[in-house]
Amino acid sequence: MQTIKQLGFLLMFLPMCLFAQDSVEGTITGEDGGAIPGVNIIIKNTNKGTTTDFDGNYAIVVEQNQVLVFTYLGFKSQEITYTGQSEIDVIMKEDASILEEVLVIGYGTAKKEDLTGAVDMVSSEDFNKGPINSAQELITGKVAGVNVTSASGAPGDGQTITIRGLGSLSLENQPLYVIDGIPIDNGGVGGSRNPLNIINPNDIESMTVLKDASATAIYGSRAANGVIQITTKKGKDTKEFRYDVSLKRTVRSKLETVDVMTASEFRNLVNNVGTPDQIGRLGDASTDWQEQIYKEQATGEEFNMSALGNAFGFMPMRASIGYTNQDGILRGDNFKRFTGGLNLTPRFFDDQLKVTLNVRGSYVENIFANRDAIGSAVNFDPTQPIYDSNSPFGGYFAWIDPQTGAQRSLADTNPVALLNLVDDHSEVRRVITNLQADYDLTEHVKATVNVGYDESNSHGRTITSDQMPTDDQVGGLRNGARTTFQQTQKNQLFDAYLTYDNTFEDVHSLTAVAGYSYQKFEYDNYSFDSEKEEQGNTAEFIDRSRNVLLSYFGRANYSYDSRYLLTASLRADASSKLNPDDRWGYFPSFSAAWNIHNESFMDESDFFNVLKLRSGYGQVGNVNGLGDYNFLTRYTSSQSTANYQIGNSFYQTYRPEPYNEDLKWEVGSTINVGLDYSILDEKVSGSINAYIKKTEDLIAFTLVDPFTNFGNKIDKNIGDMENKGIEFAINYKAIDTDDWSWNLGYNVSFNDNKITNLPDEQNVGGISGGTGNNIQLHREGETPYSYYVYEQVYDSNGSPIEGVYVDRNNDGVINDDDRYIKENPYADVLMGFNTNLSYKNWDLSVQSRVSLGNYAYNNVASANSYERKATENQMLSNLHSNYFNTGFKNITQRGLLSDYHIQDASFFRIDNVTLGYNFNSVSGNTQFRVYGSVQNLLTVTDYDGIDPEISGGIDNNFYPRPRTFVLGLNVDL
Repeated sequence: MQTIKQLGFLLMFLPMCLFAQDSVEGTITGEDGGAIPGVNIIIKNTNKGTTTDFDGNYAIVVEQNQVLVFTYLGFKSQEITYTGQSEIDVIMKEDASILEEVLVIGYGTAKKEDLTGAVDMVSSEDFNKGPINSAQELITGKVAGVNVTSASGAPGDGQTITIRGLGSLSLENQPLYVIDGIPIDNGGVGGSRNPLNIINPNDIESMTVLKDASATAIYGSRAANGVIQITTKKGKDTKEFRYDVSLKRTVRSKLETVDVMTASEFRNLVNNVGTPDQIGRLGDASTDWQEQIYKEQATGEEFNMSALGNAFGFMPMRASIGYTNQDGILRGDNFKRFTGGLNLTPRFFDDQLKVTLNVRGSYVENIFANRDAIGSAVNFDPTQPIYDSNSPFGGYFAWIDPQTGAQRSLADTNPVALLNLVDDHSEVRRVITNLQADYDLTEHVKATVNVGYDESNSHGRTITSDQMPTDDQVGGLRNGARTTFQQTQKNQLFDAYLTYDNTFEDVHSLTAVAGYSYQKFEYDNYSFDSEKEEQGNTAEFIDRSRNVLLSYFGRANYSYDSRYLLTASLRADASSKLNPDDRWGYFPSFSAAWNIHNESFMDESDFFNVLKLRSGYGQVGNVNGLGDYNFLTRYTSSQSTANYQIGNSFYQTYRPEPYNEDLKWEVGSTINVGLDYSILDEKVSGSINAYIKKTEDLIAFTLVDPFTNFGNKIDKNIGDMENKGIEFAINYKAIDTDDWSWNLGYNVSFNDNKITNLPDEQNVGGISGGTGNNIQLHREGETPYSYYVYEQVYDSNGSPIEGVYVDRNNDGVINDDDRYIKENPYADVLMGFNTNLSYKNWDLSVQSRVSLGNYAYNNVASANSYERKATENQMLSNLHSNYFNTGFKNITQRGLLSDYHIQDASFFRIDNVTLGYNFNSVSGNTQFRVYGSVQNLLTVTDYDGIDPEISGGIDNNFYPRPRTFVLGLNVDL
C-alpha cells in the first residue's frame, strides 16, 4: 500500500517537473539584420545546447532562471537569463578585436597571432573620419613608420606615401597597392589626379600595410617600398537586404596666403627707390591678387548608397554607387567622381567551390584651374587693376611693350586672366575587375585562380583663349592654343596557386603556398599641340609601350603548438624592363616568431594576454618607375626645324637615345625585430619594431664618359643606401562600460636614411629665381635630397648680410667648395595620435600628427624678396614681405642658395575632429547617424611659409590646403 502511495505521488509530481522545463525559440541576426546560421546556444554550466539553422532560427528546452550563452566566431558572446519568455531573439554584435586577428597578406590570409612579419591593419571602424576623397587619407597618422603627405589642397589630389623612408634615388618610392588581389600601376593616366580615385573610400573594408621584407617578399620586385593591401567590402549571406545611405555636405575655407606687400607698402617702396619712369608705372588700384584667385569658401557634396544581402537565395552580394562633387578653393577648380561597385561571393558543390567576383568602375571629370595663377598672384603689382579698357587682351590689364603691342617679355601674366582664359578639362574612366575561384581539391589542398583586368582611359584638352596676354607674336594677338591628349592603360593579371593547410597531432600546423603569376601592362598615349603645329614642328606625339612581369612564388608557414612560428618565402621575377641576362631576380625571406604567452610558464600570468617576439630577414627588388626597354637602343624623331635637306626636300631624321644594356635590379635587404604585446585583459596593446634596410645597386641618372654612348647621361646602377629605424605603437582602452567607451592610440617612428655608396654626386631639386639652380644634393654619407647651401653671415642684430657667406674651407674665395649640407626635407620623428570617445549615443573622434626634424626651402621668399625685382624689366612686381627682414637689393645665385632660406618645418597638426550622434531605431531596424567634422583644424609650426608639410621640401607655388567643414548623415535600413 505504501508503495502505491509513493508511485501515485511520483505520478503527480512528474507533470510539475515537465512543466518547469519550457521550450524557448528565437532568431539570431547580425547588426545588419541578416540571419546568422551556426550560432552556438549553450545552457551555462551544462553540456546541453543547440545551433541555429540556415535561417538563424533555434529552439531549446530550458529551465527557469537558467542562463543561455550565445557564441559565434567574430561576434561578442551574449548571456541571457530565461525568466519565462516564449521567444528570445538576439542581435549579435561584431567583436572588432577578434575580426582584427585575421589579416589579408600576399596570396592568402593569416591570423594575427600566426604572423611573423611587420604587418599592421586598419579596419573601416578605425579609418580617419571626415571629408575623405582618396584611399590614402584613411590611414594618415594611423600606422607607425607610414608617412602620408597630400600633394596639395586641390580636391581629389593624390598623396605621397613612404613606408620606412626612401628606398630609391630615381625610381618610385611609393608602396605597391594591391586592390582585392590585383597589383596596380601607381602612375595612372594623364588627366588623373590620383590613381586611387577608382575606389570610393566608403567601399573599403580594411587596409593592411606590409612593412618589412619578410612580409613583402612574396610580392618580389614591386614590394621594395612596402605593400598596402586594400580589401573592399564583400557581400554577406543575410536573410534580408540591408541598405546604407550616406550624405555629406562640405565647405572648404581658405586659410593662409603668401605674405606679400600690400598695395600701400609696395607703393611706398617704389616711390622711395624707383626712378620717375618707374614711379610713373604705379597704378591707382589696391588689388589683393590672392584674394582674387581664391574662393573664401568652396562647397561640395557627396552621396553614397550600398545594398548588401543574399540575391536569389544563394548569391551573397554587395552593390554600391557613389557621387562626389567638390570645388577647390582656387577659382574654377572642380573634382567630380561617379563610382560603382559590385561584389558577388557564391559557393557551389557543398561549399567546395567559392567564387568571388569584384567589379569596380569610376568616371571622373576634372576641371583644372590654372595653377600658374598661384605664382603670378604672388608677384603681380598690387597697384594695378584687374581690368583695363585699353588692353588688347580681352580687357585684362597687362604689361604691354609699346614697340610690339605684345606683353613684355618676362612679365607675369594677369592672374585672373590665367584662370578665366584657360579651359583645362579631363575625363578619366577606369574599371577594375577580378574573378577568383577557390576550389577545395581535398580536405587540405585548395586551388586558386585569380584573373584580373584593369583598364583606364582618359581624354583631356587645354584651350587657351586668343585673348590671353602673351609675348609670342608681334601685335600681341594670336590664335589661341589647343592641346589634347588621349591615353589608355591596361593591366592584365593571371595568378594560379595551390594552398596546403593541415594540422598534425594537434600541435604541428603547416600552411604552404606555391604558384605562378603573369602580369602585363600596356600603354597607348597620344597628344596634339596646336602651337607646335603653328611653329612648323611635329604637333602629334604617339607613344605605345608594354612591359611584362613573369613570376613564380612560394611560401611555407609552420607552427608548433601555436608557440613557435617559422615562415619562409621565395619569389622569382622576370621583368621585360631589364636585359635577358639580368632579367630574373630571386627574392627570399625568412622569419620566426615566439608566442611567449602560449608557454606553460605564462599560464598563471594575468598581466600578459599577448607577448610575441618576431624576427625576420628578406630581400625585395625594384624597377618601378624605370622606363621600358632602356637596355635597347631607341630612336626619337627630329623636330621639323631640324629636318635634313636633300635638294629642295626636307626629311625627318631619327636619333638614337642613350641606353644601358647592363641595367639590373635594385635590391633591398631588410632585417626586422619586433615585439607584439597585449596586457591587462587586452586593455593595452601594441607593437615595437626595429629595422635595418639596405638597398644595393641603386639606379640613378648619371654622367658617362664622352663618346661611349648616344648621350652623356644614362640610368645606371651606381649606389647603395641604408634606412635604420624604430617604431612603437600603443592602443589603450581607457573606458569600456555600457554607456562609456574611450580608446586612445599613439604611434611614433624614428628613421635615419643615409646614402652609403655613391661615386658620383648628383645635384637635384631645381628651384625658381634663376636658371639651372639646384638646392639639393645626393652625396655619399648624407640623407637623399639634402640641402646643399652657402652659410649666411649675419650682423650683430641677427639680420643676414647681403652677399656675405662663410669661407668654410678658408681659401679666401667664396665658391662651390664652400657649400655644405644643411638638413633635409624628411622628418626624423613621426607621431600619430588618435582618440575615440563615446557616451551612449554620442561619439567623438580626434586624429592628430606630429612631424619633427623636417626642413623646407622657402623658394617663394628666396625668389621674391629682393628690391630690384620691384622695378626691373620695365614693369613692376610685388615683393615677398621677407624683404622687410633682409633689405636685400639684388638676386644672385649664392643668395638663392643661402642657408637663410632653409627653415625648420616641424609641425603639430590636428587633422580631423568628428562629433556624431546615433539615433535609436526609428522604424524597424532603421538607424540614423548625424555628424559634423572639421578637417585641418589646427597647425602649429615655426615655418614662415603657408604650410610646413611640403612634399619634397621645396616650397614654391603650393596649392594651399583648406580647412574643411562637413555635415553628414548616415542611414542604415
